[in-house]
Amino acid sequence: MVDYKDLGERIRTLRRKRSLTQEELAEQVGISASFMGHIERGSRVASLETLVALCNNLKTTPQYLLSASLDDDLMNHMPSDFSPEQRSKLSAFLRVAQDTIEHWSE
Repeated sequence: MVDYKDLGERIRTLRRKRSLTQEELAEQVGISASFMGHIERGSRVASLETLVALCNNLKTTPQYLLSASLDDDLMNHMPSDFSPEQRSKLSAFLRVAQDTIEHWSE
């Protein structure tokens, strides 16, 4: 299941870091400013074409935007003796590391 709220928050964060308004990014992507607002709030779903355009304009990857919704392959390869709490903590740590790496590359 896609976490549309997290997706929207990531888009909003990247848009703001690039000092773009919703209207400016919406125009670059080819959608209305109203729809952009809905995407950022997670109340509407972007098409695949819109998602690709957002990635290109925000200089990011679909993996970053959807990371809260994707199964983490590393999670499938963790030692079997990890508790659910340890798995959760490691997953959270990896997301923070991924976010930090994404911000360094800007």
